Amino acid sequence: MTDSDPARTPHRSSPFGSDELDAARTDLTTGINRIFAASAMSASGHGNISVRLPGHPNLLAVNAGDLLAPWPAGDLRVAAPGLRTVNDQVVVVDLDGEVVAGTPSPSVAAILKMHVGVYRTRPDVNAVIHTHSPYATSYALASVSLPARYEALLVHGQAVDIPVAPWAPRGTAEAVRAIAETYQAHPQTYGVLLGNHGLLVAGDSAVHAARLVVAIEEAAVSSIGALGLGGPVPFPDYVKDLDLRLRF
Repeated sequence: MTDSDPARTPHRSSPFGSDELDAARTDLTTGINRIFAASAMSASGHGNISVRLPGHPNLLAVNAGDLLAPWPAGDLRVAAPGLRTVNDQVVVVDLDGEVVAGTPSPSVAAILKMHVGVYRTRPDVNAVIHTHSPYATSYALASVSLPARYEALLVHGQAVDIPVAPWAPRGTAEAVRAIAETYQAHPQTYGVLLGNHGLLVAGDSAVHAARLVVAIEEAAVSSIGALGLGGPVPFPDYVKDLDLRLRF
């Protein structure tokens, strides 16, 4: 296949090449499939993942539609009968939330600025994942911070409790501002619970963000299970002097 093949070539005016789009799609696929493998994606398919486009830190690649099944990791052109091409699966937006290439579904279009707001607030991160992971969402519905009392959270860099951003209608300026303000108020957190909605996780990479989504869901399941046994016990004080973070 050549770069002139329409199945892999972005719009002519796009400031990036097909190889960069393919690399971003591979990152998205890796993150998406890790979450599905761990059963941390809700059955509704309401979830989205974005990564910075390689070589273009001011551009983001985002899944274009609902996440109802894992993405095939092989052929980027036609991975299965009826499956759309890579350009149909991925939309590219800039840090103003303007679509540069691709066509987002109405559901994805409504949340693009939510992703953009995280990258603007946290310029150190390279991936953002939003899910309705059921047990983490239980904490969001209760507007209760998820305590960082599960070692896997520390392993993935989430050493502080996961705060809750107050609810506002999805995709609105109020919702974007609430998320940004929550990250600003909690600069050490990667994850934020979205009040009455779901979970939002930033990461150093798509793999990091996906691993943390899974760890957060495990923490939520285990924390709820521990409530009948007296509740999750805090780590000893000396944990603050330890660096348990693993870099994958």
